Amino acid sequence: MNNDRNAIMADAIRLTRSGRLMEATALLQQGLQGADHTAPSQPMPAMWQSGVPDRPPARLLGNSPMVRPSLVGSGGSAAAAAAASAPGGEIRHLIHSAAAGSRAYHLYIPTGYVGEPVPLVVMLHGGTQDAAGFAAGTRMNDLAEAHSLLVAYPEQSTAANNGRYWNWFRAGDQQRDKGEPAIIAGITRQVMSDYAVDHARVYIAGFSSGGAMAAVMAATYPDLYAAAGVHSGLAPGAAHDLPSAFAAMQNGGSAGFTIDVPLIIFHGDRDNIVAPINADRLVASRIAATSRLVGGTDMHQATTTGDDKPGHSYSRRIYRDVDGRVVAEQWMVHSGSHAWFGGSPMGSHVDGQGPDASAEMLRFFLEVQ
Repeated sequence: MNNDRNAIMADAIRLTRSGRLMEATALLQQGLQGADHTAPSQPMPAMWQSGVPDRPPARLLGNSPMVRPSLVGSGGSAAAAAAASAPGGEIRHLIHSAAAGSRAYHLYIPTGYVGEPVPLVVMLHGGTQDAAGFAAGTRMNDLAEAHSLLVAYPEQSTAANNGRYWNWFRAGDQQRDKGEPAIIAGITRQVMSDYAVDHARVYIAGFSSGGAMAAVMAATYPDLYAAAGVHSGLAPGAAHDLPSAFAAMQNGGSAGFTIDVPLIIFHGDRDNIVAPINADRLVASRIAATSRLVGGTDMHQATTTGDDKPGHSYSRRIYRDVDGRVVAEQWMVHSGSHAWFGGSPMGSHVDGQGPDASAEMLRFFLEVQ
């Protein structure tokens, strides 16, 4: 089976280098499942077969390995933008420019913001998504309104990546004060400078390529972020170029860096875009930075079903150090695919069934010390 998987991977890389990305992703979607019968199977969603309305294939493909049309919704539609602003607060459309480059970003300001220091959450969208669609899909603005906190949504440019994927797999975008990490940190600091932000309660989270980049940010800026959330992402430094990114996504990539801040992870155990083993590799990157962890094992594990509505069952594993402080929390969502759990259909790449990843991430952020 390993030889079959290696052959498929080699063919996918060859197709990618020749510009035939649609064929490469179809090969990975269909061929790798056939080559490894232990991997959970999942029917190809209809949208993958028919394409996404209003977005021709050339715009979807880009130059990143994480190429998939939306599962639900259009992500960049006017309806998604309206949904993102529904809570009643204000959305400001801003631009950050610095030596490393410039990016647009959206900032949600809740009605409860009166100039006193509040928490800040930085949210990194996945590929083929934009800031408005990600805000609508995650419903993070609703939570920001309820808890009176600011939310910033950096938006990847098509100039940096045609498919709007964060370039988490490039060595030049995995370093402090360089490339995209410098830009995202710059946006974070700009918000902290322009608004009343509690500097001890600044957090970062992301989905898919945005989740992988959130892990990079947590590893490279532990002094800036108090905690991080990674949904369907990969460990920092798990890849250094396009071929190694394909390999990490399908087989799991070992972390090249450790994560020195509390970490919460969500992943579906039937994710056939980013293999579930990557969630374990993220935990390993956090544990490696916590030498005082008790025995290197978890202190608590429980499996239940969704709480407030019918949803997926899940395994929630909590890791604590010898003083009882939570260093990592891992949610493995059973029968879950490559989608943000508990999301709104007004966004893309969402699964409306619980657990509610946004609410749990925010709960984790506000609880950690």
